[in-house]
Amino acid sequence: MTSNRLFGLDGRVAAVIGAGSGIGEAVALGCAGHGATICCLDIDAEAATRTAAVITEQGETADAAGLDVTDTAAVNEALGAVVDRYGALDIVVCTPGVNVRKRLVDYTDAEFDWVIGVNLKGSFHVLRSAGRIMASRGHGSIILFSSIRAQVVEPGQSVYASTKAGIVQLVRTAAAELGPSGVRVNAIGPGVVDTPLTAQIRNKPAWHQAYAAKSVFNRWATAEEMVGPTVFLASDAASFVTGTLLMADGGWTAVDGRFDPM
Repeated sequence: MTSNRLFGLDGRVAAVIGAGSGIGEAVALGCAGHGATICCLDIDAEAATRTAAVITEQGETADAAGLDVTDTAAVNEALGAVVDRYGALDIVVCTPGVNVRKRLVDYTDAEFDWVIGVNLKGSFHVLRSAGRIMASRGHGSIILFSSIRAQVVEPGQSVYASTKAGIVQLVRTAAAELGPSGVRVNAIGPGVVDTPLTAQIRNKPAWHQAYAAKSVFNRWATAEEMVGPTVFLASDAASFVTGTLLMADGGWTAVDGRFDPM
């Protein structure tokens, strides 16, 4: 098998949830560039349609629809529609995430329910629906997005961090349960990425630089830098990889000290 085919997604159908912006948009474009047919799904249907239009303008195949991951029936319907339209569902990538930066003792029940509902329960809805479809067909790759916050935290990140750690455990359990049916399940753990979700930080220079300094590269990641890890996990190059959290954090969680005595 050549290297191009090893990482190629030709002939595969991928549903990318959150494809309207940020990491999801970059992943949709990147997977299309590697040959996959893309169904762009997003709570903002117009944004998903714009991403699909870019893909088709580049000569690849894509369509789009609106999807709220907190609606379990809608998730089942959307992924089922992909199979009905294309006769396959080989790859599912789930990227949506929200955050309320607030100390735990100040959190309201409504804020807790919103963050848990989108990040953790939404990922569960997608994982369960995709897992059922793929297990019945004997193959597939499901990729959820976790975060460095699954491993390290800071003040104001209690609920968000809990959701990202929960995603990792969902992935590990699903990998164990779905593996015998030929389905792989993995997560990606980004560091700080320049997306709409992080605009609050990016717009405050001191905060922005403090986060950049946590990477050994002294910078933030771009959304496009999440494409490589996603394509790897979606492709045959990762045929024996399941139940993993693939960190794409610029060394944030690997390097503890910041003082270099050399």
